[in-house]
Amino acid sequence: MKPAINPASPLRFAPGEIVATLGVDALLRVNNISPLSLLARHLSGAWGEVCAEDAQANERALQTGGRLLSVYTVAGERCYVITEAGEPRTVTTILLTAEY
Repeated sequence: MKPAINPASPLRFAPGEIVATLGVDALLRVNNISPLSLLARHLSGAWGEVCAEDAQANERALQTGGRLLSVYTVAGERCYVITEAGEPRTVTTILLTAEY
């Protein structure tokens, strides 16, 4: 499945290496969802279901090189997409909240 990336929502940062845990991989496969769809949302700054404070922290982190967190619900399971802090950012991990 090819991710739908909205050209009006450009990527806001580079993800570094992209990894996914076995748990989230299994969940996405069973539900026929590409991990790239979650990644595209995260990279465009659509932070999903984070609280207002975390969304503000993400916006600051875009300027300071801090950690970025997005939360999405897939088939009733909460999934995190986390890009580690640093300049340049070196890794983005997609995982279930239970695997955090």
